[in-house]
Amino acid sequence: MNAECLSADWPAPDSIVAGTTLRMSGSFQLPAEPLWLRQVHGADVVYLTPGEVDAEPPAADASIAGHPGAICAVRTADCLPLLLCAADGSEIAAVHGGWRGLAAGIVGNTVRAMSTAPARLLAWLGPAISQPAFEVGDEVREAFLMQDAVAEAAFMPNPRGRWQADLYLLARQQLSAAGVDAVFGGGLCTYSDPKRFFSYRREGQTGRLVSFVYRP
Repeated sequence: MNAECLSADWPAPDSIVAGTTLRMSGSFQLPAEPLWLRQVHGADVVYLTPGEVDAEPPAADASIAGHPGAICAVRTADCLPLLLCAADGSEIAAVHGGWRGLAAGIVGNTVRAMSTAPARLLAWLGPAISQPAFEVGDEVREAFLMQDAVAEAAFMPNPRGRWQADLYLLARQQLSAAGVDAVFGGGLCTYSDPKRFFSYRREGQTGRLVSFVYRP
């Protein structure tokens, strides 16, 4: 991969190409057009089939594919991009993990929709806003605690009476609950690295990073 992309640092098979474009990306192109999603911060998942072309992007926040040439991709600018692949390279997925989608169960829905057993999946967490930069209110914390009390560990109180939320930990908790233990990445902050990443919370109007996974 070239300097316009951050390669996924996971032990995926050589047949898998995955990563995230950087904000200076100008000429980087994927080998084919992904089936883009109309990301709605929900928990719906679509399974891509060979030759599938839609006039309108499907309203979903994750895509799965199992055929060569398929490209799964999501756009983010602080939300968490989560990529998945089978250990043998036979199946791939891309997840848009905003806090609403994570609270609604997008991670578990995606893992359950894949034909690969969770124990045979690899996951990579791409660039997202980090806990020190992601302040949220009580309603966000409560949305996660209503689903699983273990989420409490992902929220740290701050002096303003609000919470610092850890999207990376929330995703790791949900992957573990779904049976996925091989999880990589998760150490990059979009908000604090303006040279490499777009950040909606930092800039307001901004571009989007593209996180992708495909089988040539």
